[in-house]
Amino acid sequence: MTTSTRGRILCFGEMLARLSPPEGELLMQSPRLAIRPGGAEANVAVSLARFGAPAAIATVLPDNALGRAVRDEARRHGVDTSPVQFRPGRLGLYFMTPGAVRRPADVLYDRAGSAFVQHVDGAFDWPGLLDGTEWLHVSGVTPAIGPTGTAAALAACAAAEAAGVKISFDGNFRGKLWAEWKGDPPATLGRMLSSSTLAFADDRDFALVLGRTFDDADPAVRRRSAAAAAFAAFPSLQRIACTLRVQESVADQALSAVMLTRDGAEVRETTAEAIHMTGVVDRVGGGDAFASGVLFGLWNGWSDQDALDFGLAAAGLKHSVHGDFNLFTADEVRAAMSADGFDIKR
Repeated sequence: MTTSTRGRILCFGEMLARLSPPEGELLMQSPRLAIRPGGAEANVAVSLARFGAPAAIATVLPDNALGRAVRDEARRHGVDTSPVQFRPGRLGLYFMTPGAVRRPADVLYDRAGSAFVQHVDGAFDWPGLLDGTEWLHVSGVTPAIGPTGTAAALAACAAAEAAGVKISFDGNFRGKLWAEWKGDPPATLGRMLSSSTLAFADDRDFALVLGRTFDDADPAVRRRSAAAAAFAAFPSLQRIACTLRVQESVADQALSAVMLTRDGAEVRETTAEAIHMTGVVDRVGGGDAFASGVLFGLWNGWSDQDALDFGLAAAGLKHSVHGDFNLFTADEVRAAMSADGFDIKR
């Protein structure tokens, strides 16, 4: 595997603070809450930076101590935070109650009226920011926050397309956020997909955007049918990647991955064998770790198989640490992919 010296990867989206009760406790069961930074796009930026890629984050934060602390957390992991804008307002929050045994984790958003929501539309000089950028990473979370997020996400994608910057799009459908206002998820997400080169999405995402169902009993057939429909609808789209999760309980899971690519009129499928995870610590951010690993591989010019395997290994490691951020280096991911990855490092 070689290392690229190409343009940077710019991630765009809201940074948040995550508040969680201790493991095994419900929200407000005790007065203790752990606070950690997060946000889908920031998670990708941090992971990419720790892998060694030139990653940057474009976001709007409140001009106060909380906003600067969140910015500093991304910066200390190597993320270029020079695009960050500070505006009046509050920091967006989300409360995450960890799952246990047969009880899934639960998320409660508190981000209405945040500095990002209030000021993101028009906050960035996209042509200037995209100069020297090879990839723009965006997700379906940003347009879901409301009209300002929708306008900003579409403006970023349009500017990237005009500048010849490749777009990495993570579907990240957030029904709870879309339900709070009268947005149009199919139209908005479809417009973002129409300019994307890479999509982290599955058949459910494409069913929503394309307004049709993929209901074959065989999930592999559903994936291929959805991918074929997406490739037909979005000519710029070259790759689709997603993880496949099997859960015995909150703590016992298996994670595999698949990448679908154009092969003339056909769809070619690359797979990564399942990682079996017992004693999952925290799955939040696992999808972002997968996205960052795949994107890192493609940025480096690796084969689809190498990029997919690396992304899945990164996702598996993320399940071993608390918080949204994936804190592992590329060498640590490669070590986890090796046969002796469980040996004590002495």
